[in-house]
Amino acid sequence: MDRIRVLFLCGRNTARSQMGEAFLRALGGDRFDAWSAGLEAGEGVHPLVQEVMREVGIDMSSHYSKSALDLLEKGMEFDVVVAVCDAAVAGRCPDYPGVSRRLHWPFPDPAAAEGSLEERLEQTRRVRDMIRRAVEEFIGEYA
Repeated sequence: MDRIRVLFLCGRNTARSQMGEAFLRALGGDRFDAWSAGLEAGEGVHPLVQEVMREVGIDMSSHYSKSALDLLEKGMEFDVVVAVCDAAVAGRCPDYPGVSRRLHWPFPDPAAAEGSLEERLEQTRRVRDMIRRAVEEFIGEYA
């Protein structure tokens, strides 16, 4: 059986889309091929995202930011594209050939969290947990 190719998209590929990719890789077994990208490539995975993902046993040290247009130009094809950013950004996502399903999961951006370090960590944990639940539900649809 062919793996279902899933692309998680957001603005800069530093937080939400990276978490979506990491959770699908960790929880989806061999049924999925998970990727993430941003409308622009950011400067790597946000440090708070790396920290809160480590708390749930996922090491993201090898993850890096990728551009959605770079993946398109490389001819990559996906079955499902999940925009995890706000509606304005989601509407600017490139059209990949062969996509059979487009989803929009608008999560708050942990990179924009404000307050003390602990407050920003807590906001990032909340987004992490929301993304995990959404990925688990998504996986369940293909069970």
